[in-house]
Amino acid sequence: MRGVAAIGWLMAALSVPAAAAEPSLSLLPQAYPGAVATIADNTIVFADGFRLDAGSSNPAASFQDILQHASVRDMFRLSYPLGAPLLPPPVDFDPGRFRNKAFFDHLYGDCRKGEVERNLVAVPWLPLSAGRSVYVNQRGGAAAHLREVSAELERLPLAIRRAAYPIAGTYACRSVADSGQPSMHAYGAAIDLNLAYSDYWLWQAGRNGAIQYRNRMPREIIDAFERHGFIWGGRWYHYDTMHFEYRPELLAR
Repeated sequence: MRGVAAIGWLMAALSVPAAAAEPSLSLLPQAYPGAVATIADNTIVFADGFRLDAGSSNPAASFQDILQHASVRDMFRLSYPLGAPLLPPPVDFDPGRFRNKAFFDHLYGDCRKGEVERNLVAVPWLPLSAGRSVYVNQRGGAAAHLREVSAELERLPLAIRRAAYPIAGTYACRSVADSGQPSMHAYGAAIDLNLAYSDYWLWQAGRNGAIQYRNRMPREIIDAFERHGFIWGGRWYHYDTMHFEYRPELLAR
């Protein structure tokens, strides 16, 4: 059965029909209630009246071009494999790494203009285990859902829970190393867990640039985050296993 599941996951990962973008775009109001009001034709209408063109998704564009210049439609180009086996992803399969800057700038604020800091709130992180708070953006539901993750992780056995603290960081106004685009940390909508349990593709890349997949993050922690709207960087070919970011639009069904 396990082999059958693995084959099914790989087939789903490699099959990314362009038509899948249409229903995914329509789920934005459900993913961000109170922030995104509706989708009108190819326009995202925010609750405050701001309108953003969703753009198009060019099937001939290169991975690097999309990474650096993603439209809103490009964000749904790769289907996130929710609940799939923890297997090495296919080459350049990075669901969630295509991010449209204009969309997230309006949703969370631009950190370079000081807009994100005023939306950050303190979230107790594993208060019985780690005994500290982290600062996360309250807009779009990120902070509220991280509180739910914390409560769920606190109930896990210590041997599993230990991978969730001490954390390596939440908010940081910075760009992603290989794209130059804002990290979800720059929006206060991401958290990096315990470095001692972390694997990152740039750390493990061989001299010839080949990426050898590694993961030590427990499945129970991954499942808890995914249940509350966070995607996991360990599902990427360019993996970052301590990284979780709030992306409910990719998990909505």
